[in-house]
Amino acid sequence: MVKNDDDLVNYLVNNTDYSKKKIKSFFKYHQVKVNDKVVLKLPYKVYCRDEIMIDLSVKEDLPFKIIYEDDDIIVIDKKAGLLSIASSKEKEETLYHQVRLYALKHHFKVFIINRLDKDTSGIVMFAKSGKIKKQYQDDWNNLVLRRGYIALTEGCVEKDGIIDNYLYEEKNTFVHSSTHGKRAITEYNILKKGKNYTLLDVNIKTGRKNQIRVHLSEMGHPIVGDIKYGGHASPLKRMALHNYLLVVKNPYRLNIQTFASPYQNFFDELLDK
Repeated sequence: MVKNDDDLVNYLVNNTDYSKKKIKSFFKYHQVKVNDKVVLKLPYKVYCRDEIMIDLSVKEDLPFKIIYEDDDIIVIDKKAGLLSIASSKEKEETLYHQVRLYALKHHFKVFIINRLDKDTSGIVMFAKSGKIKKQYQDDWNNLVLRRGYIALTEGCVEKDGIIDNYLYEEKNTFVHSSTHGKRAITEYNILKKGKNYTLLDVNIKTGRKNQIRVHLSEMGHPIVGDIKYGGHASPLKRMALHNYLLVVKNPYRLNIQTFASPYQNFFDELLDK
């Protein structure tokens, strides 16, 4: 609670998880508002009825959107069509490269924690130290409480369901169900139905490569735009799969964090076609 005649920087240090250094950087990029007005000069006094907000959507001109950032992690909203990390064919046009340039400018390092397929949009986490990356990755499936995706599929899905089987990756990186491989569990619920498409809310219990794409394709409803797994070319000019929610236990602060990226409404435009 704000005390009368309290210093704004001290208040934020005492009531957030950010360091004093990080808090001062927020003022540099006009990210701190009091009563919906940007604070431009320090020191700044605040009072008990003041409404104080750190607005991370206000940022320097970046090619990506920051969902959340503190002294340990940075969470990014990845665009469709962008690799998470470098491949043998592509080194620079990746999310990691973009975030690394931002990190170098602000004097920290980044280490990728989770990845999304190139044509999937949504939430990607980075750690600011190798130690923190290891803490997350060593127990990732247990730390993640929910991974929510929105998928627009071809055809009319009849009912909600769960797919629980094993996925195997061939040498050509094509993944398919098999009697051996790694167990993969996908839960899906119908959000909306159209004449030719279905909008699904998908929650994966395991994080296997191409898991959602393979499971939906093999049940006869490939994701719109997913040509690799049986879909047709998309009028959206992208694959209609978006990671909109990530709920994860923080392994070093022992709290639960929820990160969200609203799905793009133009998925809905195809439902009536």
